[in-house]
Amino acid sequence: MGTLDEMAAIIGRYVSKDGFHATPIERVTLVRSSTVTMPMPNVYRPQLCLVAQGRKEVTLGDLVFKYSPGRYGVVTYDLPAIGHVIEATPDKPYLCLYLDFDPVMLGELALRVPLSPGAPSPPIGKTVSEASTALLDAALRLLRLLDDPAALPVLGPLAEQEILYHLLAGPTGARMRHITSSQGRMAQVGRAIAWIGKNFRERFSITRLAAEVGMSPSSLHEHFRAVTAMTPLQFQKQLRLQDARSLMLVEDIDVATAALRVGYESPSQFTREYRRHFGEPPARDIARLRASPGFAVVA
Repeated sequence: MGTLDEMAAIIGRYVSKDGFHATPIERVTLVRSSTVTMPMPNVYRPQLCLVAQGRKEVTLGDLVFKYSPGRYGVVTYDLPAIGHVIEATPDKPYLCLYLDFDPVMLGELALRVPLSPGAPSPPIGKTVSEASTALLDAALRLLRLLDDPAALPVLGPLAEQEILYHLLAGPTGARMRHITSSQGRMAQVGRAIAWIGKNFRERFSITRLAAEVGMSPSSLHEHFRAVTAMTPLQFQKQLRLQDARSLMLVEDIDVATAALRVGYESPSQFTREYRRHFGEPPARDIARLRASPGFAVVA
């Protein structure tokens, strides 16, 4: 059995239902979808996503990232993106592994792992790459520990460190180091992203945001867009629209109430922007989501 086949077999054995599933391995989540899914927004946190079976796409701003078996994605900031499974069947479902990054473990390893030679990687906060044999082997060793709970407390952290080592030593190494950096432009952009994440329901200006993170407005705009593929105000709008959609789905509130809750002063402006972003007016979109059997599975 090949590495990817064994990974898919282990994931399939432990997750028989579609959705996200926590595991006994800290920071590891397994995902299954037996059908293709509609594009769904989500805020992707710093993590590794490694696909064992099936395919998906994730859109960040105007960038599209394609996942297939043996490809992995790295996210280095909290980013609002839209993902959907594009290849899955009940007999051969989409299966993947998420590993949330532990910044302490990552920071300690970053001090000991030399940066791989070559051109510096672009600052964009998400990328998708082909996994090396060594990275796949390390991920498989981590998954095998699900069958060996006695060894998990001892070997689990070692397997996790091995995965992080291969990420730091590989083509994503420079980007991974952004997670642990507390200085420089990328750290300032990280603080801007976090600030918007906490305050996206409130009105703010670029001037105010730039002052909050110690940058000039022009520098903030340039570097923020390089990392997120969006301007700060576009980033805020995506968070507002995603939050409103979640409120209408989960709390069953009306369009006008959702618009006001997330910071819109005009329900009509909210409806226009919602339709541009999601393709349909809010009420119709929510009804379509509720009628879809796969809407709860976010890629």
